[in-house]
Amino acid sequence: MYKLKSFAEGLLVPVVILILWEAGSRFGLFSAVLLPSPTAVAIKWWAYLLPLQSQEPNQSYLAWLFSGELLHDAYSSLYRVIVGFIIGAALALPVGLLMGASNRIYQLLNPLMQILRPIPPIAYIPLAILWFGLGNPPSFFLIAIGAFFPVLMNTIAGVRQVDGIYLRAARNLGVNQWTMFSRIILPAATPYILAGVRIGIGTAFIVVIVSEMIAVNDGLGFRILEAREFMWSDKIIAGMITIGMLGLLIDTAVSRLNNHLLRWHRGLEQ
Repeated sequence: MYKLKSFAEGLLVPVVILILWEAGSRFGLFSAVLLPSPTAVAIKWWAYLLPLQSQEPNQSYLAWLFSGELLHDAYSSLYRVIVGFIIGAALALPVGLLMGASNRIYQLLNPLMQILRPIPPIAYIPLAILWFGLGNPPSFFLIAIGAFFPVLMNTIAGVRQVDGIYLRAARNLGVNQWTMFSRIILPAATPYILAGVRIGIGTAFIVVIVSEMIAVNDGLGFRILEAREFMWSDKIIAGMITIGMLGLLIDTAVSRLNNHLLRWHRGLEQ
């Protein structure tokens, strides 16, 4: 009952906004070209979702279903997010663990990381196209950069903020370096690492939309740019809503995974 009430309360503000938006459109307060009504957006979203052609005799149902632009574009965007994020996180985790655990490595690499970190992934677009051409590779590169630094910085912070009492106690008990890292440092840093993963995935989803506007011919970002060329505002908003829904789905899944992995953490005790 509590979860249902919380869900209903969360829908209150969006529903009120939709009602006011629809009323303003019907009374002519908004231009139908610049800001179409929620009804028009919903109709376009449904048309965007439907398959483009009738099912062929030898065509599987799944292939026919994904012939619709929306599902195809959503799949393409998610694929790029997942691959790019895995690349970025796979590079960030070992570097972050080493920088957090070793002062010498931290002093060597930290200046370089602090120089590169403020550079937005968008600034790499010309280089990404020069290095990788068009298609998925430049998108993977840009997304990996976007995901790399949130995971890196949170991993470093998690390792460096392990309580010194635990480390001293382990040394007094004669624990070797590997056991100390695997049984003390890594578990203590896990909440920070997972927080970085959550932020990194969100950043990856932002970057994929930008990368799809310049390097590929499918995906939600590409479709929004295409709709802008023809002033299809309803399709632009439909694509934006789809991005928001996918982002909410991904964030909810990652949050549930974090809660499951950190069920031992005192911050999640009821």
